[in-house]
Amino acid sequence: MAFDFPKNFLFADSHEYANSEGDLVRIGISAFAVDQLGDIVFVDLPDQGSSIEQGKSFGSVESVKAVEDMNAPISGEIVEVNSSVLDNPESLQNDPHGSGWLLLVKPSDSNELNQLMSSSSYSEKVAAK
Repeated sequence: MAFDFPKNFLFADSHEYANSEGDLVRIGISAFAVDQLGDIVFVDLPDQGSSIEQGKSFGSVESVKAVEDMNAPISGEIVEVNSSVLDNPESLQNDPHGSGWLLLVKPSDSNELNQLMSSSSYSEKVAAK
């Protein structure tokens, strides 16, 4: 299956994305990861005001198939948590790159974005799977 990833998004090896919006970065998981999970039944996210660290787990997503940790694509302070995904996990499934975003973060080191893959590189990586 071919996926259409937003051109301005950056992706981690572990399938999370980062989308810069001014001084903040919106974080979520890719449509590929959502597709691999199947029906999502529960999402666990950290609280607003807490910090995340690049490469470390910041929460989990539970599907009928498995429970998977999500790893932070960048480090920073969480300024907003998408509560609609907590209330309706299917919104993550229906629109992972739009209304299914997870966290809005103030990065502690914006240079970490340089360690992520471009949309085209990520697309090539998942096409090979």
